[in-house]
Amino acid sequence: MTRTGRAGAIATALMICVTLFGAQATGALAETGPTATEVALPPAVAEPAADAPRFYAEEVVQALPELTPSDAASLADLVETMPADAPLSRDLLCLAQAIYFEARGEPLAGQLAVGAVVINRTTSGRYPSDYCSVVTQRGQFSFVRGGRIPSPDESSPAWTRARALAQIAHQDLWQSAAGDALFFHARYVNPGWARTKVKLAAIDSHVFYR
Repeated sequence: MTRTGRAGAIATALMICVTLFGAQATGALAETGPTATEVALPPAVAEPAADAPRFYAEEVVQALPELTPSDAASLADLVETMPADAPLSRDLLCLAQAIYFEARGEPLAGQLAVGAVVINRTTSGRYPSDYCSVVTQRGQFSFVRGGRIPSPDESSPAWTRARALAQIAHQDLWQSAAGDALFFHARYVNPGWARTKVKLAAIDSHVFYR
């Protein structure tokens, strides 16, 4: 081979090597990651579907809506509209138990009046400030034994009404004939303290005083 032919062959071989090396270098760059001037972007996160369940790091408590005064034609109608299975706080349960044990055989107005007395005491400054403490206060309600309230018959219609009336009284959804009474007694007794009080109402078998 002449010198010129040898030089041409060497040049051709060099071009082939450069081409192959460039191709391999490009492939390695794709496998090892970006150069110093390239920025790696995080993978795109798909938006959750509108109906997908959502999870929260903290407990979420949904407040029950406050009931508003009703345009019910009667107290009986209002009792019927109250949610029978609404969860009650401990305080409201004590109020419902007082209504149930003191007046479940009374007309609705008489039961509501008993609830009003418990509520009035909590705001009077003369008694405890919560329903349970008022109801369990020593010597105040005869159905309480040793500071404990007995369990009502939760399957009875009377308990359902007492629960409804407790909510009505607590939220002041119906005006009670007992007004701001703090005391009451059964008609068949004549306690000495009644002579020093102002009589406000007599509802069926109970008399209410301020």
